[in-house]
Amino acid sequence: MVGGGGGGGGNPVEQQASVHRIFTEYLERKGHRKTPERFAILSEVYAQDGHFDIERLYGRMKVKKYRVSRATLYNTMDLLLDCELVRRHRFTSERSSFEKAHAFRQHDHLICESCGGVTEFCDPRIQQIKNTAAEATGFRPSRHALLIHGLCAACQAKLSTS
Repeated sequence: MVGGGGGGGGNPVEQQASVHRIFTEYLERKGHRKTPERFAILSEVYAQDGHFDIERLYGRMKVKKYRVSRATLYNTMDLLLDCELVRRHRFTSERSSFEKAHAFRQHDHLICESCGGVTEFCDPRIQQIKNTAAEATGFRPSRHALLIHGLCAACQAKLSTS
């Protein structure tokens, strides 16, 4: 699952401090413990570029000698989803993919049905369509997700040569 980092975000040090503060406030508000493992997971999530799955994140953390169980990782991802620091995507019928969500611009995804590749794109016309539709219906959108499924150029080329 490849893709860009969702754009934006600014200074990585400032971003880490900001998401740390948001997560701390969330944990306190919800009455959850502020454990070093949870903050290590948060830091690793925000060190990722693009989309990732939990198993890949778990592997990276093991290589870096973090002592984090799969259960802690899954439970922490649920907390990060709940406090909107992470977004979950289901691009294919396989595992869910995740991406960091704080201070990242809205973007949409092209998903290749053959190789599973994911390409991010941003087109302001989609935002205009969303705003026009919302205005016409009195709907107040909080976010949107556009997934376009098809075949990437490389997979099309493979099909045409076989």
